Amino acid sequence: MTTHLALLRGINVSGHNMMKMEALKATLEAIGFQNVQTYIQSGNVFVDTDEENASAVGFKIKHEIFKAFGHEVPIVVISKNDLEACFKNNPFLKEKDVDEKKLYVAFVSTTLKSDAINDLKISQFKPDEASIDGNKIYIKYAVGAGKTRFDQKYIEKKLNVVATIRNWNTVTQLLKIYEEK
Repeated sequence: MTTHLALLRGINVSGHNMMKMEALKATLEAIGFQNVQTYIQSGNVFVDTDEENASAVGFKIKHEIFKAFGHEVPIVVISKNDLEACFKNNPFLKEKDVDEKKLYVAFVSTTLKSDAINDLKISQFKPDEASIDGNKIYIKYAVGAGKTRFDQKYIEKKLNVVATIRNWNTVTQLLKIYEEK
């Protein structure tokens, strides 16, 4: 049995794509996922399944959400290793007195080449900063996520990927949940 973490993008935001987590949990259990566990209302869902392929799990969840709720929801499925890498490889954690409230991670649907950072043209968003690590983009916002144009839509457009962003507190909590499983 493999545990996968599905990160749903754009649900329960500003009244759009509304979905109760209890209903999502019941829907996923009904199609055979086991030990379904959600974390907060923004679409973080742990599932256990015999399916090892993360893309297949994401496709199955996406399809079922559309059938049950009528929402077209992009999904990025990540592993415990992906979350652990956030703590090992996030360059902003090494900075003295870093404000973790300004740290975010964009999880993307494919592994990025290190030169993809050039495609993002991050320098036009200074003083925001970013660093690429495989299927993750570590972000340090100077003011905050709500006051920048360097967001998930921009990342998706520039890199032609599906992306979903989580704040550092959520990343920390998701790893704790993974470790308890």
